[in-house]
Amino acid sequence: MPNRINQLFEQKNSNILSIYFTAGYPQLNDTVPMMQAIERSGADMIEIGMPFSDPLADGPVIQESSTQAIANGMSIPKLFEQLKGIRTKVNIPLILMGYINPVMQYGIEKFAADAAALGIDGVILPDLPVQEYIEEYKPIFDKYQLKNIFLITPQTSDERIKFIDANTDGFIYMVSSASTTGTKEGTADTQIGYFNRVNSLNLKNPRVIGFGIKDHDSFKKACLYAHGAIIGTAFIKAVSNDTPIESAEKFIRNVLN
Repeated sequence: MPNRINQLFEQKNSNILSIYFTAGYPQLNDTVPMMQAIERSGADMIEIGMPFSDPLADGPVIQESSTQAIANGMSIPKLFEQLKGIRTKVNIPLILMGYINPVMQYGIEKFAADAAALGIDGVILPDLPVQEYIEEYKPIFDKYQLKNIFLITPQTSDERIKFIDANTDGFIYMVSSASTTGTKEGTADTQIGYFNRVNSLNLKNPRVIGFGIKDHDSFKKACLYAHGAIIGTAFIKAVSNDTPIESAEKFIRNVLN
């Protein structure tokens, strides 16, 4: 069966909205209802954040949501338990995002096998170096048809971007700035120069822009330079209340309409 990520980009090549949320936040059992709300509201892809105690690439909002989710009892085994049967409830591509340490503690092959069995399509592990992935883990991820999504930043050289492009076939996550998530807003001229530079490389993989996308205008602007955009921090802020599911739907509809 073709991977859902590849299918999505074959069927739709612009204005793709991916939503990041933290599993087990605000409440432990919000994970699946949140995913259903994200799909129902019109998002194209979901990044499920696996909470970690030391999330280096995350800004304060996502860090706080991680801390709360861990306090709620969230872990990889708990998340996998919650996701049993998810493919009878959610159809869009699902990506697990987190850090390599908890995945290694779980066991790389066991993680890949269990994730694939649940219907997960891809993984984003920002602190897993590309070279290490190719040398040690790529055969495992390939075996279970899990796409490994890599991040590039304005500091990433053309040579390295091409190397990443050659060694992945899901999409490339274009970090719009070198800062942590949620700390920059909008798109500056320097970012546009970077987006244009990446586009001029004629990469085989679609590109999705993340970091700093927060509303309809910033989403639409990002989509001028890539196949779509990812919203995380602004979404977490929007659902940090007593009516997270309703808030999720309202937020996504406002972004898209």
